[in-house]
Amino acid sequence: MTDQKLVPRALVVLLCAASAVVTLAGIREVGSIVGPVLLALVLVLAVAPVRTWLARRGAPGWTLVAVPLVLVLLLLLGMVAILTLSVAQMATLASTYGQQFNQLVARAQQFAGQLGIGGKEMSQAIRTLDPSKIFDLLTGFASGLLGAFSSLVLIVVLVLSMCLDARNFDRILASGTARRRPELIHALGQFAHNTRRYLVVSTGFGLVCSTLDVIALWVLGVPLPLLWGVLALITNYIPNIGFVIGLVPPALLGLLEGGPKTMLLVIACYMAINFVVQSLVQPKFLGDAVGLSTTVTFLSLLLWAFVLGPLGALLAIPLSLLTRALLVDSDPEGKWAAALISGQAPDDGRA
Repeated sequence: MTDQKLVPRALVVLLCAASAVVTLAGIREVGSIVGPVLLALVLVLAVAPVRTWLARRGAPGWTLVAVPLVLVLLLLLGMVAILTLSVAQMATLASTYGQQFNQLVARAQQFAGQLGIGGKEMSQAIRTLDPSKIFDLLTGFASGLLGAFSSLVLIVVLVLSMCLDARNFDRILASGTARRRPELIHALGQFAHNTRRYLVVSTGFGLVCSTLDVIALWVLGVPLPLLWGVLALITNYIPNIGFVIGLVPPALLGLLEGGPKTMLLVIACYMAINFVVQSLVQPKFLGDAVGLSTTVTFLSLLLWAFVLGPLGALLAIPLSLLTRALLVDSDPEGKWAAALISGQAPDDGRA
């Protein structure tokens, strides 16, 4: 046998990192195409159980395509309508609370004077706080999502194509040729299952949180409670920072409408609801469906938001699950990497 010169592991790591950078840069350049494609894929996976249920009931073949397509179309139209209304309402509110904010600035300056804090620097620092900047930031985020959903025709066509090819795709996966790569087939199946489970559980508990948020905002007298509840439902899919994004508009409105007390009550209600529902109850139902540690989840949010913008933040978890399925779970020797990503020790079969 001839001696084989092994490639240094450091060089392999550098080459993999360089390839990842080039790949992500390419995806970012064509994000206007890749984003709708990935969104269509997630939507098709979300409605796949409907198609399976219809097939088991012996429904006509055209219904296996038409029913999931109609469900996706209704979902997209609802999202576009909600985001459009959010952008319009936030733009309107930013210009109607100027007087209330000036009054709050005067109160803050008076309170600072009572504490012995004064001077031109303090006054200038207080006056630089402009609520319109926060509204502009939120409006920009909502506009970014709206821009991603604006490719409605492309997304619908992609969903239609994927629904038409779903049956053939299932046959290919079940064929003997595909069974030559059992790890890849199993990884793709787990990706689809985990993505659907994540969407179902997140949607269910998101509805519970948003309903409780609407009730709390209505009791506290914050304007447009239903709108902010829907916004909380949408931002529920954004890991780590989605809660903060959904909290800022009603908290700011509470400050402008009822003063600091109302703002603190809004923050307290949101934090209590989020802690009980999403931190204590939801993980017990979600279990290990995500398979991503807290650190990896946050890093994936930053990565996909950088690559695909607001749509990447919304789809951060499904995209990370897809990446894990293709690069880690499909590799028989990737158990150690899967353990690092999930934050759980691998099962070595020992008792």
